[in-house]
Amino acid sequence: MVSRLERTRFAAWWWTIDRSLLTALLTLMLAGIILSLAASPPVASRLGLDPFYFVGRHVLYLVPALAVMLATSFLPPRHIRRLAMIVFVVSLALIAATLQFGAEVKGARRWIVFFGINIQPSEFLKPAFVILVAWLFGESTRRPEMPANTFALALLFLAIAGLVLQPDFGQTMLIALVWSALFFLAGMRLVWVAGLGGVAAIGLASAYMLIPHVARRIERFRDPSSGDSFNIDQALESFQRGGWFGRGPGEGTVKRILPESHTDFVFAVAAEEFGIVLCLLLAALFTFIVLRGLHHARRTEDPFARFAAAGLAVLLGLQSAINMAVNLHLMPAKGMTLPFISYGGSSMISLAYGMGMLLALTRERPRAELLVREGAFAPAETPA
Repeated sequence: MVSRLERTRFAAWWWTIDRSLLTALLTLMLAGIILSLAASPPVASRLGLDPFYFVGRHVLYLVPALAVMLATSFLPPRHIRRLAMIVFVVSLALIAATLQFGAEVKGARRWIVFFGINIQPSEFLKPAFVILVAWLFGESTRRPEMPANTFALALLFLAIAGLVLQPDFGQTMLIALVWSALFFLAGMRLVWVAGLGGVAAIGLASAYMLIPHVARRIERFRDPSSGDSFNIDQALESFQRGGWFGRGPGEGTVKRILPESHTDFVFAVAAEEFGIVLCLLLAALFTFIVLRGLHHARRTEDPFARFAAAGLAVLLGLQSAINMAVNLHLMPAKGMTLPFISYGGSSMISLAYGMGMLLALTRERPRAELLVREGAFAPAETPA
């Protein structure tokens, strides 16, 4: 037990961190290991690998992810902003390199090999983008004369340009939605609502008409008989077969036939083997994390921390909602992971980075510290 009287950095962290939020995130990570054990062995066997190949790599990715989350949660807001700037610039550079040197998979270039490691730069772009946009919106509330909203819009177009060129419309939609949510919190005018809605509609229509695989996905969603809907059909059947309490660990069949049962469709595997009850518990866990983050955002007096905490919480909530919606055939397939549950090193470490910043920004800080940081007052000068 750590005493409140201790003056160590760890003691200060322990007594100011939101331990309920931390526990929820650790629970998600533990659930990810359990569902990796359930979903990935058949996939590994089909590929001629050791049955527990993906389980081992999932745990291997989890170790640095946990270290990143905890280390980031120690950072003060100023260091969070500086680190986000570095991560954003490096991610953009890697996205540009991916367009030139990345391998093409299913018509897209999203991965690049860096020092022998496969990296998806767009995953790291997302949390850094949220922090920089939150910084700009926070400055616009403190200094209205600063054209922060214009800079935030330019940052959005810069991020979207890199993602569309890959192309990765799932991540593009996610970033645009988070940006819109933060703009709404910053006091978006109705004319902006109409303008952004029009731009989004034009972008979607252009993607539908110009990019074949986007058109195919939308058509399959509208009319399953128009193309191959095997993955979605099997995912939906897994919910029916599992019922409320599931068929039992190891008794599922969807993981034996779905090629992406350990990534995009791990939620369907959970439904078949552990039942809809577990799926509802996972949804409740994501909801708790989002609402907890929004609760802290509402309470804080620091504009940057308010926007950043809200943006990171919305980012996690939207990504999890999109993945679950795809599994339930409520929207077209996006190729988006279920946070901390699906297999994927880039996704897991980038999510840990984002949640580490959320933990750091929601730590309880004395009001005097906030006022000094905002420049509301400065220590009195010692008389000569």
